[in-house]
Amino acid sequence: MLGNKNVLKLYNLPIEVIYCKKCVMSNQRPRITFNEVGVCSACTYREMKEKTIDWNQRKKELIELCDKYRKNDGTYDVLVPCSGGKDGGTVAHRLKVEYNMHPLTVTWAPHIYTEIGWTNLQNFIKSGFDNILITPDGQLHRKLTKLAFETMGDPFQPFIFGQYSAPFRVANQYDIKLVFYGEDAEAEYGGDLSKANRASLPWEYFTKVRFSGIYPEQFEREGVKPKDLLNYSLSPLELEQIKEKEIKQYFFSYFVNWTPQENYYYCSEHTGLQANPFGRSEGTYSKYASLDDQLDGFHYYLMFLKFGIGRATSDASHELRDGHITREEAVALVHKYDGEFPKRYFQTFLEYCSITEKYFWEVADSWRGEHIWKRVNGQWVLKYRVR
Repeated sequence: MLGNKNVLKLYNLPIEVIYCKKCVMSNQRPRITFNEVGVCSACTYREMKEKTIDWNQRKKELIELCDKYRKNDGTYDVLVPCSGGKDGGTVAHRLKVEYNMHPLTVTWAPHIYTEIGWTNLQNFIKSGFDNILITPDGQLHRKLTKLAFETMGDPFQPFIFGQYSAPFRVANQYDIKLVFYGEDAEAEYGGDLSKANRASLPWEYFTKVRFSGIYPEQFEREGVKPKDLLNYSLSPLELEQIKEKEIKQYFFSYFVNWTPQENYYYCSEHTGLQANPFGRSEGTYSKYASLDDQLDGFHYYLMFLKFGIGRATSDASHELRDGHITREEAVALVHKYDGEFPKRYFQTFLEYCSITEKYFWEVADSWRGEHIWKRVNGQWVLKYRVR
């Protein structure tokens, strides 16, 4: 048996579990903060947006930003990381149609495309966009995925590395000085409020705190050669070139009132986005997010084991803040769907990582936060549930 990981120490988590008084998120989400009355930083940020932000002024700022970077020679003037889904699709389409920009979109390929994920990417491209699809070395990516599952408790970490690094590498190669992401997750989902109201990611933050303090170089401890990690990280030379060229990363959520559900409706109308044909994604009730990858569910399931919060908690919290559901409804959805095992592609995951079902559970259970789980009649049960 594998020894249990010290999740508390690894993620600097509080041992006492509390839930937000407004949404259904707990203090086990890494970096989230709670104020003196028990409200999480994501809800606090939402209240601040509603009370203090002048969205007309923010639109003027976006127009000025686009005017600064817009090119008139037919070359690309903005790069948008985009899978063909609701968020990147909304950003790319609105920048092109409303702000007369010429975007290049970049996609870091999923581990294994779902049929609907591939269809949505093709529909997005057909709706009027140039796209570069980057597909990493299949054998290497499988190896890194297995290692990340074992040593980081997240089989999706190699995908996250590539997804973040690739757009800046392409921007550097194409001399595109503006990179536009969707939401600032630190603000929208709960993090350090001192960084919440920012239009762009400061250079120091980009270079020193990328990937939440987890770096591709950590795979070298497992025997992976540095040259095999080149596509998963930006080299010191590339970082220096990005700095010298003053390539900037901005968040679209700073300039618009960011609402994921509305992004789905927008892309359904404008980029051919289709919802999950199975009706909803495993582990949640929603049908329009994280549709691309057959292995996506295991990222969320491991998150549930480590922190006691899964995909339904994340979805319900955001939709509650956006006014789409009540807290009572959110609690019911979390109790019904959070932590649902992603069985649809379980055999696919085992084959992809070349592991047995027994070994999967040995690794998965080793990542359970001991302060939030207990055994009852041979079954794992959360010690604390949102109420």
